Amino acid sequence: MTGASTRAAKPGLIVAICFGIAALEGYDIQAFGVAAPHMAPELGLGPAQLGWAGSAAMIGLVIGALFGGWAADRYGRRPVLLGSVALFGMFSLATALATNFETLNLARLATGLGFGGAMPNLIAIASEISPPHRRALTTTSMFCGLPVGGALVALAAQVGEAGGVDWRMLFMIGGALPLMLVPVVYFLLPETRPARAGDGPPPQLLTGLFADGRGLATVLIWAVFALDLLVTYLLLNWLPLLVVAKGFTAAEGAAAAFAMNLAAVVGSLVLGWAADKVGYRWLLVAVFAGLAGALYALAAATGLPMILAASAAAGFTVIGGLYVLYALAPVYYPPQFRAAGAGASVAAGRLGSIVGPLIAGQLRAVGYGPGDVLNALAPAAVVTMAAVFVLTTYAKPYREA
Repeated sequence: MTGASTRAAKPGLIVAICFGIAALEGYDIQAFGVAAPHMAPELGLGPAQLGWAGSAAMIGLVIGALFGGWAADRYGRRPVLLGSVALFGMFSLATALATNFETLNLARLATGLGFGGAMPNLIAIASEISPPHRRALTTTSMFCGLPVGGALVALAAQVGEAGGVDWRMLFMIGGALPLMLVPVVYFLLPETRPARAGDGPPPQLLTGLFADGRGLATVLIWAVFALDLLVTYLLLNWLPLLVVAKGFTAAEGAAAAFAMNLAAVVGSLVLGWAADKVGYRWLLVAVFAGLAGALYALAAATGLPMILAASAAAGFTVIGGLYVLYALAPVYYPPQFRAAGAGASVAAGRLGSIVGPLIAGQLRAVGYGPGDVLNALAPAAVVTMAAVFVLTTYAKPYREA
């Protein structure tokens, strides 16, 4: 579909479809953290193995984001999204059938390939269907589906806790729903890739990332994404376990995950609206300063009300801030290279999401308490705050000729 036909499509429908894709990704990612206390004893997994299993999907996501962004700029957003959604649906089902550490790791790796292929396309689509003065809210409206999906699986775990959570059923649901969404994407999602002049290929990857003074922006975007996602995915994978390690029940750990995801939805929409009104710089500086405070509060919390409040504050800032970054990153890249630039940013950021669960697993394995693990995250929030200030002050957004 050309740019002209894209303008005839209803943006609300496009946002709704992309929201659904994001919600299903969020469901699967959070399902791992909620299922971990029940999965570990059944499959004989120790803390370090849980860390590796949590990171396997992120390794796949790095590969998928790089390839998905590259492919989408050449062949279009819709076909790459179709393949990606089908892939993470099939291998979420495979996760439910895992019988040991090896099969679980392989299933999570392949699931991550699908996640990675979808994400840069969602970022590019948001940028292509929205005017600049609504770009942040459009992007965050799509991506707040991630915590919505996470909140749903956390709520399902709370409801089912009395009879024991069937962790395999969580992944069966998380695999069936994406496969049901595939025909919706095929028949209803328009192509939004802008038409390129001529028949030649778009610029080379390194040219798109670093030419015309974009090197500073690219390096800072990668750093900011990596640090934010280190914190985000450590919490998504480990928050219920860390709460249980503080002496609370598995249901209360799931409640903390639910509070984090619910607040992330609110944070996404509020911060997206605010970014369109006041700009990115000082808003994001305040967001990541607030994240550091939320992590310290969560580490020190001893009562359930404080656990829930600090979890909510962490979700509002770290996930809400991440989706504002998704809106910010594409403005530094030319339209014909938008998905590849977004994919490279997501891939670089996912290095942090790989490291995060591993850090938690290794720290717990050597005897660190849950508060110590959370305290170790706060400096990452402070460095993110500084990097975002430099990015929004000194890096130059792409300007149309």
